[in-house]
Amino acid sequence: MSGTDDVERVYAAMEEAAGLLGVTCARDKVYPLLTAFQDKLTEGVVVFSMASGRRATELDFSISVPASHGDPYATVVEKGLFPDTGHPVDDLLADTQKHLPVSLFAIDGEATGGFKKTYAFFPTDDMPGVAQLSAIPSMPSSVAENAELFARYGLDKVQMTSMDYKKRQVNLYFSDLDRKHLEPESVLALVRELGLHVPTELGLEFCKRSFAVYPTLSWDTGKIDRLCFAVISTDPALVPSQDPGDIELFHTYATKAPYSYVGEKRTLVYGLTLSPEEEYYKLGAYYHITDVQRRLLKAFDALEG
Repeated sequence: MSGTDDVERVYAAMEEAAGLLGVTCARDKVYPLLTAFQDKLTEGVVVFSMASGRRATELDFSISVPASHGDPYATVVEKGLFPDTGHPVDDLLADTQKHLPVSLFAIDGEATGGFKKTYAFFPTDDMPGVAQLSAIPSMPSSVAENAELFARYGLDKVQMTSMDYKKRQVNLYFSDLDRKHLEPESVLALVRELGLHVPTELGLEFCKRSFAVYPTLSWDTGKIDRLCFAVISTDPALVPSQDPGDIELFHTYATKAPYSYVGEKRTLVYGLTLSPEEEYYKLGAYYHITDVQRRLLKAFDALEG
């Protein structure tokens, strides 16, 4: 199959996923981005993601990019798919690669808006801590400012980071978590200290199954903007919402989103996100998976709340 065929196949799957949400893909913004990475579309991971509430009018997509490709942000800018922002976020991915071993990249976009983010993944046997990340010159100072808080709640090893070029924000994806810090008492203490929305009892049960916890930080303030708890599963009924509309929408998406690995159950990643004002939910359905996701499912899907 040619790269052009792969682009058309992934774009068609994206349209199918978007259709479940009543979202129309902007072909002129998405197709050039897929084309820029067309030779990578069969090698790794492709995810189509939705969210609840007012965010249900968008479909996000993520595509993994091998480290051998080099900085994917540089590719996007070089091809005129996104302008340099003139902000430190422009340099963060390249600076990260200079200071730490990066095992994989990824790009992230919106079906209606095109490119928005990149990711840097670190080797699972050599995940950096907060101190190492803080030493990267273009990393926001808010990472170092929250180091003591992270340490108190067992947030130490970072599996990956993401850079949002539109919002000028950074996510640190903490992994290798001590389960005691996912118990309700610890989660409640953390979110209250951060001034975030307190999750429901259902949400707290959901958090106990998390394989990653990721705060959102920026260059403008030392405060953590949002905090998300991520759960990987094959269960189409795991969204921690009590709203009938959410439950129906997420179940529909979880059972109908396109996927290419015939003979296996759909791999799903749910997120419970807390901001100062609200909690909302995310669901990513993997269109392509690798053995990394299969291993995570084996480790985490059997966990009970």
